[in-house]
Amino acid sequence: MPDLKDFPDVTQMAIPFFVIAILIEVFVIRYLKGRGDYETRDTTTSLLMGVGNVASGLLLGFVAFGVLMWAWQFRLVDLGSSWWVIALCFLLDDLRYYWYHRIAHRCRWVWAEHVIHHSSQHYNLSTALRQSWTGTFTGMFILRIPLALIGFHPVLLLFVGGLNLVYQFWIHTETIGRVWKPIEAIFNTPSHHRVHHATNPRYLDSNYAGTLIIWDRMFGTFVPELDEDMPRYGIVKNIGTFNPVRVAFHEWVDMFRDAMRPGLNIRQRLSYLFAPPGWSHDGSRKGSELLKADYVALHPEAAGMPGLPGRATGPGASTPVAAAE
Repeated sequence: MPDLKDFPDVTQMAIPFFVIAILIEVFVIRYLKGRGDYETRDTTTSLLMGVGNVASGLLLGFVAFGVLMWAWQFRLVDLGSSWWVIALCFLLDDLRYYWYHRIAHRCRWVWAEHVIHHSSQHYNLSTALRQSWTGTFTGMFILRIPLALIGFHPVLLLFVGGLNLVYQFWIHTETIGRVWKPIEAIFNTPSHHRVHHATNPRYLDSNYAGTLIIWDRMFGTFVPELDEDMPRYGIVKNIGTFNPVRVAFHEWVDMFRDAMRPGLNIRQRLSYLFAPPGWSHDGSRKGSELLKADYVALHPEAAGMPGLPGRATGPGASTPVAAAE
């Protein structure tokens, strides 16, 4: 059985690397004229969100780990911790991350914690540290239960998950352009992940990969970065604050406020909690599908291009309006 000391907390170990890499990126941008930008208040907020994420992990991490240890007792086999088991565990957990990430963009309950990571209108290495304080409350750690039942020890699952997060740090940059094509074909890269963070209509709800972009290619959610439509960052309706507490909880507050509106039936209240972001009971807001359709209605020459529908469809598609996050 794996021991905790055999699989260290790689995210904690990587913190010095994160700091050094951010300082190097700042130097490259400001003195070598590299592509990208840093804004002091934005970067400070991202760093504070990262500290809060570490603190919440220390306080609440036992919940997810406890659930996985409970599931572990019902495992089919104990696969151990040989190199091939670690490699297979990393691969399957990366697939698990893809589906968690996809759900996080299509279910407002999970989006409420994930939106924090998208709330910066800048895109640099500090953005990678802008992480949620409320991930435990979404319950999405249950997606790892099947892996524990198969026979991957919970300690190993947390280890490979940490490796995945450490890998994703370097792809949060504009300083690095496109890399060697075979790498772009298999792995998540800065170019692919810039698309994921973009608010351009064609880029919404795409490139959910953690480490391997092959999942997006397999499941039809891959969209390439186009030079003629460079990414614009943030969320569809930016929150306009650097207050870390508001950044951490704004969507939870807005979501429950929507769900508690007077005059709604049960289905509408649940939809405000679990439907895709942008859903509204009266159609006054627009989700990603209608935003894409609006774009095509205004730019018919773009119909059918990656990330966009073949034609504008849906009620109100020809009348673009602002959407909720």
